[in-house]
Amino acid sequence: MESKGVNFIREITSYIFVEGRPKEADIIFVPGGSWPEPSEKAAKLWLNNYAPYILPSGKYSMSKGYFPGPVTNSEIYKEQYNTEWEFMKEVMLSYGVNETAILKEDNATWTKENAFKSLEVTNKLNLEIKRAIICCKSFHAKRCLMFYSYAYPNTEFIVCPVNIEGITKDNWFKTEQGINNVMGELSRCGGQLKNAIPIWSK
Repeated sequence: MESKGVNFIREITSYIFVEGRPKEADIIFVPGGSWPEPSEKAAKLWLNNYAPYILPSGKYSMSKGYFPGPVTNSEIYKEQYNTEWEFMKEVMLSYGVNETAILKEDNATWTKENAFKSLEVTNKLNLEIKRAIICCKSFHAKRCLMFYSYAYPNTEFIVCPVNIEGITKDNWFKTEQGINNVMGELSRCGGQLKNAIPIWSK
């Protein structure tokens, strides 16, 4: 007989690990970070004609105050990058994405800024975003979806995440690192998005 706690784990998993099948979209958003995998995923989707533009967004983490370099594949991405955007752009170019298809947002320092500063970019370019793909870490998926939906209330979003650090929806609860990452996201989804609730409830 399963414990009641297993149901809670399932509910948390279903909430945090959002994923959809890619469809043709107007743009691919990539919130910033030190992991190349989300940018690699975005590049592959672009190469398969899922969207005409990719908008990587990010300066560096507020907590660090600088870009520390790639966490993985540092033997491939060897340059000195001042911002997450520079790093993500390099990843995409290495996969064959046209430079003209990569838009620029290099001031954001956390997920809300990734979303709202991306909105500033697309507004300035007069881009109508009816449908968008988000490429992010799998355990970051819900918070990304919520913030980008907050910034773009009339846009349909499809999250196409990637697993990193071996953390997946099937095993996150089996390691301390997985638990810390997922439960940290659960907490941030509540604490960081409380100002959106009055707007969403109208």
